[in-house]
Amino acid sequence: MTNVVLGKELWKRYNIGEGIQVHALRGLNITVDEGEFISIMGPSGSGKSTLLNLIGALDNPTKGELFIDGEKISSMSESELTKMRAEKIGFIFQTFNLLPALTVRDNVEFPMRNLSRDKKVDKISRIKRAEECLEIVDLGHRMDYLPAKLSGGERQRVAIARALVNHPKFILADEPTGNLDSEASDNIIKLLHHINNEGTTVIMVTHDKEIINNTRILKIRDGVIEPE
Repeated sequence: MTNVVLGKELWKRYNIGEGIQVHALRGLNITVDEGEFISIMGPSGSGKSTLLNLIGALDNPTKGELFIDGEKISSMSESELTKMRAEKIGFIFQTFNLLPALTVRDNVEFPMRNLSRDKKVDKISRIKRAEECLEIVDLGHRMDYLPAKLSGGERQRVAIARALVNHPKFILADEPTGNLDSEASDNIIKLLHHINNEGTTVIMVTHDKEIINNTRILKIRDGVIEPE
């Protein structure tokens, strides 16, 4: 089975001034295999968000080795990292991050504009793919709406469609149900499981014990993953 994520002895230090350092990760090891659904849990300040930023190639470890889909992050240029983020990783955040002036369809299509030259597709194909992804999340009837006209659950489903649009290797979800009521939360988790069952790896950070059923749970505390 292929490793989507492989982290060896990951350390992350932040300098906060006057010679003071904070150790967010302390020799953490992690392996995520292709097709898994991982839930990362832990108290505030445990290192969850730091770890997710590393896996998403948004930051580099201070020490240790991190491989994403077989490629060593520290060996990649910024342009290579940008390309990998666009083509291999789908991001879902708690705050949706939709562009308010764009329609739902245009929000989902937007990431396809940033694909590298060898992956570029024409506008008609981009729109078709965006509409396909909106149908997957059952929002085909909302394509021409602006985000302000949607409920919180609908906006999160748009964010999931946007994460899917570039056929990512895996999806990173940071507290994807944090701002939703219980019904909308259930719908989002069912959707993520459906996507996972179709073959996409999902890595989710959450504090909600109600949504971690049928996932592999990794508990992180003080910058290390506790033994399973």
